[in-house]
Amino acid sequence: MSDLFPPFQPDPDEPKRRLFKPVPLRLLAPNVITLLALCLGLTAIRLAIEGRFHLAIFAIAVAAVLDGLDGRIARMLKGTSRFGAELDSLSDFVNFGVAPPLVLYIFNLRELRSLGWIAALVFAIAAALRLARFNVMLDDPSRPEWQKNFFVGMAAPAGAVTVMLPLYLNFLGVPIGGFAAPFVAIYVIAIAFLMVSRIPTFSGKAFGSRVPREWVLPLFVLVVLFAALFVSFTFEVLAVCTLIYLGLLPVGLMRYRAMERADEAQKAAMLGTDAEAAQRDGEGAARP
Repeated sequence: MSDLFPPFQPDPDEPKRRLFKPVPLRLLAPNVITLLALCLGLTAIRLAIEGRFHLAIFAIAVAAVLDGLDGRIARMLKGTSRFGAELDSLSDFVNFGVAPPLVLYIFNLRELRSLGWIAALVFAIAAALRLARFNVMLDDPSRPEWQKNFFVGMAAPAGAVTVMLPLYLNFLGVPIGGFAAPFVAIYVIAIAFLMVSRIPTFSGKAFGSRVPREWVLPLFVLVVLFAALFVSFTFEVLAVCTLIYLGLLPVGLMRYRAMERADEAQKAAMLGTDAEAAQRDGEGAARP
């Protein structure tokens, strides 16, 4: 029996095998940005519990900006991965599905007790459903290319920034007390409905792939101007952007319908051309 397992001396010059392959930095950078956004979303909840709502709003707004950057940076660096997509989806649910309704509940909705909590739950569930539908539609190969410029329903980051409009108005001097809690709850449920609806909204993905050369310097100036205004007049900028976004929803719907009709007309024209070609081929084959 002792001969079955003879002792041996390992070769000291044998190279050690690596248990894990090294991960390229271009795959890590987008995930680090996603984790930073997740930290901001969780910190916003803590800030709201402590009563520092202005900092909680700022944290969620910055998390929304980072959410828009991580995907673009991943595509630029060719660092997209399934892990990154799943991490981004989970982070979005916390940042834009959990943090905003909790901040609103602590701020105003708790005046309604159970009804306020139900409104917060409806928004969180709507955000989860919205993100799940978005992940499923990513794998749809039959989706036309032009539809990628639109979201189906309001995006979760846009819903998170939009739903906090009562907080912006409160810091601008509009009294949002306990008497306004029912209206805040109705507004929260309305935004939740927009997230799970089939209303098409602009995705913004068409902007940023290519920038005309003459627009480069003016774009830098606009970005710096917006950043300065956001830092100096945070709630004014957020309130104006929210109202503009809500006002542009019908414009996005009309644009989507127009592009849908143009696509259907193009398909009908192509089918008509194919039918005429087939008819000509049939007539040519029928001739002696």
